[in-house]
Amino acid sequence: MGAEWPVYQVSELEYQGKLLVQDGNHGEYRPRKSEFLDDGVAFIRAADFSSGAVNFHGAEKINLTALKRLRKGIGKDLDTVMSTKGTVGKIAFVPQGSPFYVCSPQTSFWRSLDHSFLLPEFLFYEMQSRQFVEQVGSRKGETDMAAYLSLTSQRSLYIRVPGIDVQKKVVAHASSLDKKIKINHKINQNLEQMAQALFKSWFVDFEPVKAKIAARQRWQALQPENEPASPVCYAAELDEQPAVGDLDTYMNRAAMQAISGKTTEQLDALRAEVPERYNELFETAALFSSAMQESELGAIPEGWDCLPLDSIAHYQNGLALQKYRPENEDDYLPVVKITQLKKGVADGEEKASPDIKPECIIDDGDVIFSWSGSLMVDIWCGGRAALNQHLFKVTSSSYPKWLYYHFTRHHLEEFQRIAESKAVTMGHIKREHLKQALCAIPYEPLLEAAGHQLGNQLGKQIILRLESKTLSNLRNTLLPKLLSGELTISSVEEARTEPQEAAHV
Repeated sequence: MGAEWPVYQVSELEYQGKLLVQDGNHGEYRPRKSEFLDDGVAFIRAADFSSGAVNFHGAEKINLTALKRLRKGIGKDLDTVMSTKGTVGKIAFVPQGSPFYVCSPQTSFWRSLDHSFLLPEFLFYEMQSRQFVEQVGSRKGETDMAAYLSLTSQRSLYIRVPGIDVQKKVVAHASSLDKKIKINHKINQNLEQMAQALFKSWFVDFEPVKAKIAARQRWQALQPENEPASPVCYAAELDEQPAVGDLDTYMNRAAMQAISGKTTEQLDALRAEVPERYNELFETAALFSSAMQESELGAIPEGWDCLPLDSIAHYQNGLALQKYRPENEDDYLPVVKITQLKKGVADGEEKASPDIKPECIIDDGDVIFSWSGSLMVDIWCGGRAALNQHLFKVTSSSYPKWLYYHFTRHHLEEFQRIAESKAVTMGHIKREHLKQALCAIPYEPLLEAAGHQLGNQLGKQIILRLESKTLSNLRNTLLPKLLSGELTISSVEEARTEPQEAAHV
């Protein structure tokens, strides 16, 4: 199939008005340092796209003055963006509805001008085909400088353009997997946001405890036999007036509001409609103390411990793996450095002996903390690998993974500030900073209750990431075979209908 598709040179398609390829502005036309700002038009560099997607939010922005001076390189939705210098050939697709953007001099956009001839999505997949990647690889070393693919070289490349019906089927098969990966990514983003909000509320801001303190003050103030309560209040006004009942119940109801975000009326409805859920929420609220105590960290809930990060988890530094090369090229572990951690993939660029100490071998689900250069914390889901120096593998024999993961993330901003203040090329932190990073640790029953939510959420995130990895591998196996002709569209369609037919047997 793929071998029989018509082949066109890029310059020919540009001449026919079916394709447009442009790079960013060079020299006097490129944006100046003073023209970058926090809110403007995205200026896309190679670092701003990965895994086939563009990170518009994280990209630097330019102002209108710079935009008006530009002569080319203004991209829009349905483009395919390609890196052309350094890491040459990395591509990403710009989905429909995305904002317009500007290419840096080290990137270019490829745009179909005739969608009845060339689908933008098919162009994106064709640029991942083996025949196209090999062309790029053969041309990127034509200069004596760093790897570079000039605009002239890009226009000399060839792409295959089958009939539009074939394009639609290729896109349908490949994009179905991409869509599922994107859905998983979106779900994971939502799970992470919810987990961070919950963790901050319970273990940083102590909102349920403060809600109890505020409720007690209000309850006491409204008892006729008591003196007026202190005006100091730890939480916003509650929407519930004291009802007949004991103080503990009143405080627990306040904590329930802080935990769930529900109003009094909504809590009453929950008790009537789903009493099991109401009782579970009440029991969780009861686990929070109703007073604060002083600590090295400041005021923390009564009965909690104040511990440094290196007391709740072990931070194992990786190895200088250039000293541990494999003896056998077929028996090795891929090396994970900061680059691989960012990509989430152990790409095998470097290899290490599998006989390194087990503490420096990582696997799916491990918490990894990059403490030098680009500081970040992530859950590794890239398979079994060897951990290089400048990365910590974080473990604990005393506390659950969700706790030390979230507390390490909580302190990350301060760690980044410390690293940036270092007057060296590679900013970093030291072990003493782990000891200075204090954490409020609750008693066991509350840890267990929090684990039902935060631990389960983290587990779901890991499962979704591993599923996306499997889908990505399947897509990366399927797409080259579709594009090369090794696998026909009809055979893929037959394979996809077989499970459905079997399900009806």
